[in-house]
Amino acid sequence: MNTLPGYLRQAGTALRFLLLATVVLGLIYPLVVFGIGQAVAPFQANGSIVKDAAGKPVASALIAQVSADNAGTQNPQWFHARPSAAKWDPGASTASNLGPNDPKLLDAVKANRAAIAAEEGVKESDVPADAVTASGSGLDPQISVAYARLQVPRVAKAHGLSPETVQAMVDRRTVTGLEAFLGQPSVNVTELNLDVAAAAPASAAPAK
Repeated sequence: MNTLPGYLRQAGTALRFLLLATVVLGLIYPLVVFGIGQAVAPFQANGSIVKDAAGKPVASALIAQVSADNAGTQNPQWFHARPSAAKWDPGASTASNLGPNDPKLLDAVKANRAAIAAEEGVKESDVPADAVTASGSGLDPQISVAYARLQVPRVAKAHGLSPETVQAMVDRRTVTGLEAFLGQPSVNVTELNLDVAAAAPASAAPAK
């Protein structure tokens, strides 16, 4: 009995299924998802890109944009993000991988708290926890409202703005309620620093 036609039929069925799956899953489905994303949430679908006062794309609201030296010291003219084991490098997202009882972590937290207290002119007990501990990704742009408010006097002075003006920016950028979902109220440092740069007098704004 010749079984060749049976194999050919099976091969033909497999080929037709492959072509159908390629068209549906490789073309139609991605286009439908892309279209829904553009219609429902275009900002998020396109990378959450934020622009400067001139309308130029400058950053993603999902990633902390930090001006820091090689030692990891952040520029004192701007609002600081959380510490980062990745030095805020988007290509090297990572956590410190240090346990809560690791002496290295405890030493780093102690050093960070002392440095921030000195920079902001406050007591060490006034420094919030997120100011001295890194996020899991090392790129988190969100900080607590308490940490943002702690930095207001320094940033306002550096840019020739009143503390009230900068505090109003913090309040405007504070995310709460359903927008914060299950998290605590927070402030996006990347967006906040863009607000400061846009509002700062030209003579006081730092060179880019």
